[in-house]
Amino acid sequence: MNKVSIVGCSGSGKSHLARLLAERLNAPVTHLDAVFYDDDWNELPKEKFAQKQQELVAQPRWVIDGNYNSTLPIRLAACDTVVLMDVSTLACLRGLLGRQLRHGSGHKGNGVHNRIHWGLVKYVLGYRRSMRPRVLAKVHEHAPHAQVVLLTSRRGAQRWLAQVTPG
Repeated sequence: MNKVSIVGCSGSGKSHLARLLAERLNAPVTHLDAVFYDDDWNELPKEKFAQKQQELVAQPRWVIDGNYNSTLPIRLAACDTVVLMDVSTLACLRGLLGRQLRHGSGHKGNGVHNRIHWGLVKYVLGYRRSMRPRVLAKVHEHAPHAQVVLLTSRRGAQRWLAQVTPG
């Protein structure tokens, strides 16, 4: 396991798992929110965002977390492992709230880019119905070569992580 793409709904625990997995594998971790947004929440132009990801996936080892459906094929084509944080909508909403309570709003480093707004809540509420099937389709299309790990709870993520062989 050298190139890992972690995907899932906002609040599912992607960034937390990415940090722990990267540490265990002794691999660099990239949180796509930190690449896509600057300190003032300005978005990187899509072409530059895609180019940065091409550079990231060209590295020999990495853990990258984030959905960003439009550029997901870049990461999927290059990874050897896809981890799908497939936790319930309620767990994701609790994750958003917990992150807000722990970190507040803004850029906190270490992958925490926190900004809760109605659009994000709507995204989380509709993720399983609308985005999850699209992510799964892209995994099947662009990562048939990769091992796919489906994690349906945070506790399950911790159990899986404990079984990962350190790098």
